[in-house]
Amino acid sequence: MATAHPKLALRPFLAEDTPLVTEIFRESIMELTADDYSKAQQEAWISRVDDLEAFAKRLGSQLTLIATLQGSAVGFAALDGGKIDLLYVHPAAAGQGVGAMLTDALEKLAANRGADKLSVDASDTARGFFEKRGYVAQQRNSISVGDEWLANTTLHKSLAAKPEASS
Repeated sequence: MATAHPKLALRPFLAEDTPLVTEIFRESIMELTADDYSKAQQEAWISRVDDLEAFAKRLGSQLTLIATLQGSAVGFAALDGGKIDLLYVHPAAAGQGVGAMLTDALEKLAANRGADKLSVDASDTARGFFEKRGYVAQQRNSISVGDEWLANTTLHKSLAAKPEASS
C-alpha cells in the first residue's frame, strides 16, 4: 500500500481528532453531494454531528481510521461490526485514492475479524464509488433527519475468504 499511495497513510482515530473529523464531514457533504441532495437535506445531514461529544463517542466506539495526506487528515472511515458506518473524504482530497485506501483497510479488517460480507448504507453520491468496488445494491432507504428525508442505498460485498496455505 505504501508504494501505491506514497503520500497517504492511515492512523487510528483519537478523541482530539473530533473537531477536524467534523469539519471533513461537513465540507464533504456541502461540496460533494450538491448534485444529489437539496441544501435543506444537506443541512439536516450535517446537523447529525452538532453534538461533538456524541459524535466523538460514536467514532470512539467503532474501529475508526483517519487518512492523512502528507501528515494532514483528509478523510475518515468507521467500521461497526460488518458495516461501514461512515466514510468521508475532504473535497480537496477527493479523487486521490483516499476513499479507496480507507475502504480497502476496512474490508481487510472486517475479513480478518471473520466477516464474510460487508454492508454500507451509501448516499446517492457515494453509491457509484461502492458499486465500482464490487458492492451490490440490496435496497433503497429513506431516512428522516429532522424535517427532511434523505435517500440512500444499502449495498453488500462478499469478502474473500483468507487463502489457505498451500503445501
